[in-house]
Amino acid sequence: MAPAWLRVYLTPPCLRMLTLGFSAGLPLMLVLGTLSFRLREAGIDLATIGFLSWIGLAYGVKWVWAPLVDNVKIPYLGSLLGRRRAWLLIAQGLVCLGLVGMAITEPHTNLHQLVLFALLVAFGSATQDIALDAYRIESAAVHLQAALAACYQTGYRLAMIWSGAGVLWLASFYSDTFAGAGTQDDSGWMCAYLWMAGSMLVGVFTVLFSREPLVQPLQKSVHFKEWLYATVIEPFADFYVRYKWRALTILALIATYRISDIVMGIMANPFYVDMGYTKTEIATVTKIYGVIMTLLGAFIGGSLSMRFGVMRILIWGACLSAASNLLFSWLSLHGHDVRALIGVISADNLSSGIASAAFIAYLSSLTNIKYSATQYAMLSSVMLLLPKFLAGFSGVFVNQFGFSYFFIATALLGCPVLLLLFIVDRQTRSAAYCLEDS
Repeated sequence: MAPAWLRVYLTPPCLRMLTLGFSAGLPLMLVLGTLSFRLREAGIDLATIGFLSWIGLAYGVKWVWAPLVDNVKIPYLGSLLGRRRAWLLIAQGLVCLGLVGMAITEPHTNLHQLVLFALLVAFGSATQDIALDAYRIESAAVHLQAALAACYQTGYRLAMIWSGAGVLWLASFYSDTFAGAGTQDDSGWMCAYLWMAGSMLVGVFTVLFSREPLVQPLQKSVHFKEWLYATVIEPFADFYVRYKWRALTILALIATYRISDIVMGIMANPFYVDMGYTKTEIATVTKIYGVIMTLLGAFIGGSLSMRFGVMRILIWGACLSAASNLLFSWLSLHGHDVRALIGVISADNLSSGIASAAFIAYLSSLTNIKYSATQYAMLSSVMLLLPKFLAGFSGVFVNQFGFSYFFIATALLGCPVLLLLFIVDRQTRSAAYCLEDS
């Protein structure tokens, strides 16, 4: 008989979140990293490719339309499937349509059309994220959120392998088949992207054969002002009403918790190149060893969070994430060594998986189930804003001080996070005591 910590991952909610996580992770690479590879192979200049990376901003501003996803019921389809599943199905349909459009559009002859289809994929994917976060939070009790987060991350990472390494293999295979070995032809990319569109059916079938979570519906407002307040203002106000003076420290923690990982990650690939690692070495280590350790970390983080509490694992995750950056500093002085790279990547991704599973569970616990989509979108956007801003200066820092000092600096960025964790933990305990006394 399987142990208790493992049985939870075999329950229907966790298995469902595994396949939905795959559906969520699939589009990201296809409109960012993989698309850049395709555009460069088609002869598109690097400046244009850089500007087109702004397509990914759709994920950072999804909170703008999150209130609509949280509150608007889609006619007919909403009555048939429920509010959450209807939005999920519509979003997945947009992603499929956009991927088919990207497949049949050649970048060197119709770049503008390709960009429009990529924007459609990004918008559909971001909308799916909003609805899926709400679905996950509402479909299981709080004590199961860490396990659901671990399964979601597993599916997400597997999809990123398929849409990253997998799509490159498919494009190469079909290009060699239809155009001949060594020939640059877009037919391979067309087949590869059609495969990716078909892979979205994993999420579509999961939605169709799942149950809608039982959530108290919002009261209908007669006047537009009342509706606007209920859908846009009230979810944000509710967060401050519930946490009062603690809201600012909680938001400060959210804004900085992943700062070490995100700032360091911007310079990771340039660092590998400067260290002399080949593309094959980088792909093998990051796509195999790195992903395996991330998945292992996610399961460990989810299991430990349920056993010891989310806050305690958040603290351990922050310590490990910051400390793992010091290993990159050591690697920069050690020199080119594949085995050393495997060790550093494994440790870094294991730490990241543990921290991410606990952090997603923590964000989920902060939301009011009445406004789960809007509030989670708000919190996840806060998580990215400051780290992404600081990461923009990472290249300047490396040019001035070098990679070794850069990695040490990113590790030191984790120190304020630890202080905020202890403050938030103490405030949470104090608030709990006050409720018990009252």
